[in-house]
This record gives sequence, C-alpha cells and structure tokens, in this order.
Amino acid sequence: MRSMVIRLAVIAFVALVSACVSARAQPTAAIVPPVNQPAFHAFIDGVRRDARHEGISTTTLDRAFADVAYLPHVIELDRRQPETTLSFQDYIALVVTPERRARGRELLAENRALLDAIGRKYGVAPRFIIALWGIESNFGERMGSFSEIDALATLAYDGRRSAFFRKELLNALVIVQRMHVDPQKMTGSWAGAMGQNQFMPSSFLNYAVSWHGDGPPDIWTNKADVFASIANYLAHVGWQRDEGWGVAVTAPPDLDPTLVGLGERKPLAAWAALGLVRANGGALQDAPISASLIEPGGESGPALLVFNNFRVILRWNNSSYFATAVSYLADAVD
Repeated sequence: MRSMVIRLAVIAFVALVSACVSARAQPTAAIVPPVNQPAFHAFIDGVRRDARHEGISTTTLDRAFADVAYLPHVIELDRRQPETTLSFQDYIALVVTPERRARGRELLAENRALLDAIGRKYGVAPRFIIALWGIESNFGERMGSFSEIDALATLAYDGRRSAFFRKELLNALVIVQRMHVDPQKMTGSWAGAMGQNQFMPSSFLNYAVSWHGDGPPDIWTNKADVFASIANYLAHVGWQRDEGWGVAVTAPPDLDPTLVGLGERKPLAAWAALGLVRANGGALQDAPISASLIEPGGESGPALLVFNNFRVILRWNNSSYFATAVSYLADAVD
C-alpha cells in the first residue's frame, strides 16, 4: 500500500508541475466516457455493505454518501500523461523558488515558538516541517478542492486501481465516523490526498494528531495539527533527531561509478578516504554517520552524500527530486 501511496503522490505532484509549465507543454486531455449512473450507484451500495461489515454506522454512510457523485474530471487527471519530463534543474527551479524560500523564512519566524515545541516533542527540526508544508500545499494555499468522498468513490469505481482506492474510501468513512470529521469539509486533491500536508486517509488514520488534544486532528485549518502531524509521520518512519539530511560534495573524477546510489552506504570517514570533499572545498565532518552518494540530476547535476533522514523523506514521497527539493528548501528557510 505504501508504494501505491507514493506513486499517487508523485502523480499528483507531476500534475501540479505540469500545470505550472503549461506554456511549454500542454497535456492531452483524456476522453472519459459518460458514467453509467445506475452501475455507479450499485457500486456505492456495495461499498456501503462492506463498510457496514467494518462497523461503519448507517448514519455515517448516509452523511458521507448523501450527494455522492462521479467526477469525470478526476478520471481525466488520473489518465493524463505529461508530454515532457522535467530535468532535475528545472524541477528544483520550479519548486524551490526564491518566493517560496522567502515565504518559508517568514512563516518559520512567525510560528517559531509552536514549531520549536513540536520539534522538541517529535525530534524533527522545524525547518523540515516548514519545507514539507511548503512543497505539499504551498504553505496551505493549494490543498485541492475536490470532495474526498467523491474523488475516492470515482477512482474506486473506475477499476484501474479500484482495490487501493476502495480501501482508502473505506478509510475515509472511518475518519468520518471515528473522528467526527464533516464529510462535506473533507477536501483535497483529485487523488484523495487531504489537507495542508496532503495525507491519504490511511496516513491520516496512522499519523494525524491533534496538537492540543482538544478534538480530532484538523489538517485543513489548524496549523498546529498540520505541523504536529508532519512531525509525527517523520518520527514514526525513522527520523533521527539533529542529524540533518546530508551534504553537497565534490567527488574525484576517478571514483568508481558503482558507488553512486542508495544501495551503497559508508561512514563519512570512508567517503573522505575515497577523496570526497564538501562542495565548498571543506573537509567532511568527522562524525559517526553513514551516508550514500547520489546524483539526482545525473553526472551533470550535484553530488550529494545523504543520511538516514533523506531516506525518511523518500518514505513520504519516493522521488529523489522531491526529497532533494525538501532538503534544499529546509536549508534555505533556516
């Protein structure tokens, strides 16, 4: 399931990126045939039966499915394939913009006391919370306006990945019942990612928290819950307190190319012995940290020695472009 969530996050982000670069490449709209309404509502009846067996009440189901609708535009977005692939340099320029860096610094300062408190509890530096918030939803400004129930029901009915989306739809119903979240206010991306940190329903159930403990987690309007949920996710999947993400380096031209990649881990001292230095020419720090050497942009791009926390960011979204962008933005805001 985690790999599917990762693929969906990548697809959703590519859709956002494609929109930003539409002047260069316009995706071809998919042709979606009209839905068979009786068949769709029969499908919803089947979901209701499954949900009742999972303990979801009739009252919850009536609330969630009161005006459920098939959304053809969701299928168009799901099937749309960008006609161009961004290079690493273009991706970083688009995602880690000067404006986003500046806004991130402002918001870090504005929310410093809250972020420091959350950072102490979960062991996650505030700059990484801000960076993920900024890249996932542009600091809460781009959460998506699709009905969570409608989008997931549409994707579950479509059939291409129905098992996954049916499970996420059931998870959304659990959220409505267990956490008393209003289904009309559960909005997000076309792929079902919700709120300012873009959690799928399964991630919401596993990692979303109420910072003040005064109600269900609100990742749509409550910044404290957004920040704490991001930190809780990272902490649960292996974040190392005070370790950072990695360092930009320069590698000697005769370095064995088979050493490049996440499959190879070495202590920093071992990389230094192979001739690697910091990109600014300084020596690598003498610390008991293991790292992998990656080149996310290929041989023409930067060389990075990445630590465990970089791998944790990859658990959030399994893209080296994404993880590098988060790392760069985190450094830029603090």
